[in-house]
Amino acid sequence: MRRLPNHRRRTIALAAAVVSGIVLTVLPASAAVTAPGLGDPYFPDDGNPGYDVSHYDVRIAYDPAHTDRLDGDTTVTARALTRLERFSLDLKGFTVASVKVNGAPAKVFSRAGAHKLFITPAHPVTKGSTFEVRVTYAGRPDPEGWHTLETGGANVAGEPHSATSWYPSNDHPSDKATFALTATVPDGWTAVGNGRPGPESVKDGRRTFRWFEDRPMATYLSTVAIDRFTVHRGRTAAGTPVITAYSPDAVIDAEAEAQQTEILDFLASKFGPYPFSSAGAIVVGASKEPNDGPLALETQSRPTYGSMLFDASMVHENTHQWFGDSVSFKDWRDGCVAECFAQYAGQLWEEHKGADLDRDYYRSEVAEYADDPSFWSVRLYDPGPGKELDGALYFKGSLMLHALRRTVGDEAFFRTLRTWTRDHAYGNASFRQFEALAAKVSGKDLKGFFAAWVDGTVIPPHKYLYPGTLGASAR
Repeated sequence: MRRLPNHRRRTIALAAAVVSGIVLTVLPASAAVTAPGLGDPYFPDDGNPGYDVSHYDVRIAYDPAHTDRLDGDTTVTARALTRLERFSLDLKGFTVASVKVNGAPAKVFSRAGAHKLFITPAHPVTKGSTFEVRVTYAGRPDPEGWHTLETGGANVAGEPHSATSWYPSNDHPSDKATFALTATVPDGWTAVGNGRPGPESVKDGRRTFRWFEDRPMATYLSTVAIDRFTVHRGRTAAGTPVITAYSPDAVIDAEAEAQQTEILDFLASKFGPYPFSSAGAIVVGASKEPNDGPLALETQSRPTYGSMLFDASMVHENTHQWFGDSVSFKDWRDGCVAECFAQYAGQLWEEHKGADLDRDYYRSEVAEYADDPSFWSVRLYDPGPGKELDGALYFKGSLMLHALRRTVGDEAFFRTLRTWTRDHAYGNASFRQFEALAAKVSGKDLKGFFAAWVDGTVIPPHKYLYPGTLGASAR
């Protein structure tokens, strides 16, 4: 999914961030017709500004013996933000057999660009009304998000794009929606998705699995994984169901699996209650294509991992359930809303296990990169197109959060984190809002701090680089 950062770091599974799109804008009907997308600064063709999706009902059939074909039947429920005489969904590849709007065949539908499906309904959709779009389609899933496995199975994971590889959507993280998956596969295979499982059924040698995510989800966080999985079940201390699925060639490590619930409980103690109805992991084996698919990705409620579970990766991906999945960013300039926090959580876990972060982490990292201008040159907010998930968001961002903690003190720092995850739960927020919240909670003027760390492109001045106890240890 994501390349490893350029800087040499300790081994860690990097996850995709829940980086979200721009605020939806109510446009005139003519603009909704002609706009190529929502206008995201980095991905301007993604999404459509004319409607707000509330729910996806995705139904697929897939036979691992025929990897060139997925049959799909997806219904998108949305509210029109303007009168819609023509609108678009995002879908890459496939042959579209039919499109219906509110049960009536579309007057016209056509393909354009890399992933646009333009639809002219038989009757214009009135502003403010709720409408349904049903699309039936078939073909080879796009490998940007759909990955075939050496076991014969497949899984979906990718950032910033993966949803368009298997169902039509308003593919922008600012338009989050609930999600239902119905996946039919040959009997003997298992399909795993987001959220909680529903009833299974068997007919004519095929088994149908159902999964429901009842909290809004950014499209790139949706997933399905199909394999001959071994599935383990458990619960967190708070009672959240934990469902963990292993591909046949994945490593099943009972100690690591037990640590998964320990990590979830630890993160809840720092960030507030776990935000979703279920938790767990999808652990897939080798892909058929070298370097294909993510090392790890925070697919909502059930992160996806490659080959095995280990603590650094589990801390990172599960932190995203709060930072990125529940609280998603407003646009792709805001990757720090997800990655800065997920990376720093790894340090909190090390501290929980006995590390002195000032000495064992912060001072050594700053010393290692003090004379490396490239390490400091990427802005944490609006790093630039192509850098939306740059390594700086992980590593410079993690250092920034530790420096902020030492600036405002532990009580204010962790109260800020819990307030953030509570006040913006299941929505979208910008790092600029986090800056304002940190200042409000701490009662401190943090403009200089954030200007140096977030917007700066050189190593921060000494007073921001070594605040609080860091200053004492730097002498």
